[in-house]
Amino acid sequence: MKTTQTGATGPISKTYPTDEASAQDCVNWFWADFFPAWTTRATDPAGLGYFDLMDGNGVPQAERKTALAQARLLFTFSHLALLSGDPAHKAAAEVARTALSAFRKPSGLYCRALARDGALLEEKDAQLATSYDQCFVILGLSTWGKLSPSVETAAELEDCWKAIMNLLVDPVTGLLLEHDGLDEPAAASAPRRAQNPHMHLYEAALQAFEVTGDGRWMERAKSIRAKGLEYFFDVKTGTVAEFIAPDLSELRDYEGSRREIGHQCEWAWLLTREVDLGGDPEMQNVAARLLDFADRHGFAADGAMQGAAFDAVSTDLKRIETTFLLWPQTEAIKTYAIRSNEEDNGVKAEALTRLIFQRYFAGRPAFVNQLDADGQVIWADGLSRLHYHLVLALTEGARAGLWANPTSRS
Repeated sequence: MKTTQTGATGPISKTYPTDEASAQDCVNWFWADFFPAWTTRATDPAGLGYFDLMDGNGVPQAERKTALAQARLLFTFSHLALLSGDPAHKAAAEVARTALSAFRKPSGLYCRALARDGALLEEKDAQLATSYDQCFVILGLSTWGKLSPSVETAAELEDCWKAIMNLLVDPVTGLLLEHDGLDEPAAASAPRRAQNPHMHLYEAALQAFEVTGDGRWMERAKSIRAKGLEYFFDVKTGTVAEFIAPDLSELRDYEGSRREIGHQCEWAWLLTREVDLGGDPEMQNVAARLLDFADRHGFAADGAMQGAAFDAVSTDLKRIETTFLLWPQTEAIKTYAIRSNEEDNGVKAEALTRLIFQRYFAGRPAFVNQLDADGQVIWADGLSRLHYHLVLALTEGARAGLWANPTSRS
């Protein structure tokens, strides 16, 4: 796809953390220097909301906008505004909130993508509403509703949930469907069933419960979690499968045994969160099994990326993907944070935080998405939606007392 460059170029920051910088130094740099400057550059002055990515030269790309990026940034800025009281974060959240409204379909779902100016795109995939994207709409709207309460936002949140249940749930299995354009979910040609939307809708419902106090959201969270674990949790290995076939059978060969370390950590963090919010205490045992697999098999033991989470491994350990996306590192930090009083998890969290900023950020025009085992760039784009992962990791670390939260700049 041809991309449109906006003209902004050059490094976002020139005061990168040094190799000797502590985790606290890195976090301070991110809050005070990088993130405010990134927010300015990522805001589209001639279009809708925020750019979806910056390329390896730090240049924003503006071919189209996605609901996923706007919804995740709505959550990210709203979350930060609630923590810090910073009006700049609230103003940034409002930019995403305004943009997200443009994606809303008459059904109450949100389409996948729009043109830079908010116009409808002709591509069929852009017009679809995916279950994955709707999860982040729920996450963003619920958090914005806490920050800026209104009858309209509360109604929109409930409408989106009802639309998901009515239009994106398989009536036969209760599983989430890939998108609202499916006629035969079990057909061989249909998309594989994915665990990821179930995990994120579970997350969104937990967040909605926490910010609203409405018990219906906890019941919704438990229901989605139960369905996800029923079909995707592998009791034998204590892991969560990424996909199953459209007919619900196990995928063959590597695809059936492939496990993403970031998702093992992310599910464990969410299950622990449910327990902390008063949910089913048995979920702590499931979380422990997921983390046991990740701790034993999911991290590089040496080399330039020592301590970093692999992208994926097979359950039989015959295959290990020795590549390193940014987001799994943030999910590992979150699980270290919730276990920071155990053994050396606080030390591991600090070391991994330093690695993130020194490998993915320092000396880069923006930041990069994926590295190889030698720390060399595989995927240079800085995806705007990744700030959802990074900011949550940093605020979870702060909640555990590992470093400080952002404060208001006003």
